[in-house]
Amino acid sequence: MSRRTLAAVVTVLVLLVGAGTVVGFASGRFSDTPQAGGTSAPPTTSADVPRAGEAVTTPGPAPSGTGYHLALGDSLAAGFQNGSDHRTQGYVGAVRKAVEVRDGPTELVNLACSGETTTSMLRGGGCTYDRGTQLAEAEQFLRAHAADVRLVTLDIGGNDVARCGFGGLEPSCTGPALATLRTNLPQITSRLRAAAPHVQVVVLNYYDPFLVLDLLGNSGGTGPGQRSVAELAKVNASIAGSARASGARVADVASAFDTTVTTPTVVKDIGTLPTNLARIVTWTWMAPPRFDFHANDAGYAVMARAVVRQLR
Repeated sequence: MSRRTLAAVVTVLVLLVGAGTVVGFASGRFSDTPQAGGTSAPPTTSADVPRAGEAVTTPGPAPSGTGYHLALGDSLAAGFQNGSDHRTQGYVGAVRKAVEVRDGPTELVNLACSGETTTSMLRGGGCTYDRGTQLAEAEQFLRAHAADVRLVTLDIGGNDVARCGFGGLEPSCTGPALATLRTNLPQITSRLRAAAPHVQVVVLNYYDPFLVLDLLGNSGGTGPGQRSVAELAKVNASIAGSARASGARVADVASAFDTTVTTPTVVKDIGTLPTNLARIVTWTWMAPPRFDFHANDAGYAVMARAVVRQLR
């Protein structure tokens, strides 16, 4: 692909992201319009909530002896894949199973909102909750059920910087988003801790889907994709700092996806790629022509293992 063609592709993608059409780390508007081939999650007994724009209600008490896994965040927590949320699947579904093996019957309460940013989690504007925001809904649930909550998982912040992604996460674009993250994240994690002082909280950081820009440009280890790794590291550092300040553990998804590893590896039907780019191509839907940031089944399994490693 020529540089002119690549530039045109990137320009179109930036416009689509701005219009809410291309699927980012989460896109509530897109998630309400399933793509061809999307499937619905199978029936389950785990607690579920509606998608973006619909009312979200907190479930009633669980049966005696049953605990809770409270899942919070954006569309990765909602298990978005192939045009639909799969709230009892994705990484949270696998984590719930691990908690259940360890602690006994565990019900999943998934309050995640596709399209959520740190700002909408604090102030609203994404999904509709009885208490106005995802964070307020989570606080109420934790105060009511703290003795029965076995784990809280949280991924948030990816959508704050996603609009900068197809430009390669350039500092001129990510700077304001990082400033917002550094203001909002400590409020989110500290409020969760205050609502449930003794509950384990695991916060996930992010992989870098924008490494795929180097696949478009045939630029190997020197293009905008590899350069985006440094900016994503700043996002993940903010996530880690806020989490640890509140006594939460960090699930290192970035390392699980080999985000900084550029050793060449062979990918079937594509050829030799840096390892970090190979992980994005094989563990997400980001490869052309889909450009969907979300994990596939393999990627969600990797994320789940990163969380499970942090269970105490």
